[in-house]
Amino acid sequence: MAENRRSSEPFIEDAHRFPEEPRKDRRPPSSEQEARRKRTQQRRRRNSVFQYIAVLFMAAFILLLFTFMMERRQSQQQIDDLKQSNSAAQTLQGLIDENAQLKTQTDALEDQIKELQGQLAAAEEEYGLLRGQLQGEEKSTLAMHWFWQINEAYVRGKTKLCRELITSMEEQKFQNDLPKENITGTDRFSPYDRYMEIRDKVIK
Repeated sequence: MAENRRSSEPFIEDAHRFPEEPRKDRRPPSSEQEARRKRTQQRRRRNSVFQYIAVLFMAAFILLLFTFMMERRQSQQQIDDLKQSNSAAQTLQGLIDENAQLKTQTDALEDQIKELQGQLAAAEEEYGLLRGQLQGEEKSTLAMHWFWQINEAYVRGKTKLCRELITSMEEQKFQNDLPKENITGTDRFSPYDRYMEIRDKVIK
């Protein structure tokens, strides 16, 4: 059994001539992971609020519309029946008064619907603003992803790779989405300033 196991193993001649390449540590910065986690939570919270408002509005609108149509149909049917009978004048007057009351209630329901429509419009506007903000944050995250690769390549002396990454990043126009504030934990540069420093040194 031992001889069979040895014969199945590959034989590498002069293994010391082919050393294993060191494994690269590509762990992203913890601050970037934390920022991405917070943005994901904000996006879920905003979507939940918008969906809740939309469902609330639709349910209220359908309920109010159904109630209005049913009451109006019932009232109109009763009025039409009583108008055909000369002996039901008093009852007709009562129904007319009830119809006037229903009309008042209907007007109040219409005001509530308009108010809900205004709330929905405001919620949609806020959602649009939050969506635009989220898109900007996502572009900034992608830009930082490029930045960390470029910075790592530059630090390791891989000028060619660094130049290729810069070219690809600028083709997709992500360079202007880099934060211009210092968020890297250093005292020297913001990500945008550090990127421009590297670019000036590797691209002539």
